[in-house]
Amino acid sequence: MRHIFLILTSLALIAGANAQSRKERKILFGSTYNYEVAVLGVGQDGTKVFKVWGYAKKVDDAIVQAKKNAVAACIFRGIPGGNGAAPTPAICREANAEETHADYFDSFFATGGKYLKYVNLTTDAVPSGQDRLKVKGGYKVGIAVQILYNDLRSDLEADGIARRLDAGF
Repeated sequence: MRHIFLILTSLALIAGANAQSRKERKILFGSTYNYEVAVLGVGQDGTKVFKVWGYAKKVDDAIVQAKKNAVAACIFRGIPGGNGAAPTPAICREANAEETHADYFDSFFATGGKYLKYVNLTTDAVPSGQDRLKVKGGYKVGIAVQILYNDLRSDLEADGIARRLDAGF
């Protein structure tokens, strides 16, 4: 009986050692690479069509955050495949591109910034149902977007942020 107790106690300690603290979960949740993306289908040439979610205290702010997340997903993480669309790699493949070019991206993603130039179509109406969820601390809002992916890539290459596809290794 004592051996069973020791085994169960050991397992509980091991499981507890791998648990994340509240601070770690908050950092992970606030990570710049934490985008929820679902591909909706194949877009017109040069575009990507997908659904993306944003979090904020107000619904309107969550919509703005979702648009930023859509562009950021194309730049830093890439878009998964699905619904007939092939996966798309990130435009900036450099490991720390966001930190390396922090000044550029701070102004790029500023309120009313250049990122909006690449958000072609969205469901700007206030979402409802599963696309507008009340969560602790605010709202989780999902919107459908069409991103002008080729234009975004071209401009980032011209600005020296992303490597050209024909640049080689």
